[in-house]
Amino acid sequence: FKTDDENSRSILKADALRQAQLAMLRGEVRLEDGNLVSTQGILTLPEELAQLTGENLAHPYFWAGFTLIGSPW
Repeated sequence: FKTDDENSRSILKADALRQAQLAMLRGEVRLEDGNLVSTQGILTLPEELAQLTGENLAHPYFWAGFTLIGSPW
């Protein structure tokens, strides 16, 4: 269930997906030295993906394929 107090922030899964896609479109998410870098922090990529450094993640190839299945809550 959702809580409505000031210390917790609830976000719908659909909204989280939308925000991630928009961040990729705006160039706020990028690949650098085998890491996924965003305003939220740095995530080390698996070795197989580390070679993608420098890709333009704003291209729909990278974000358009994600869809939400099931409950958006």
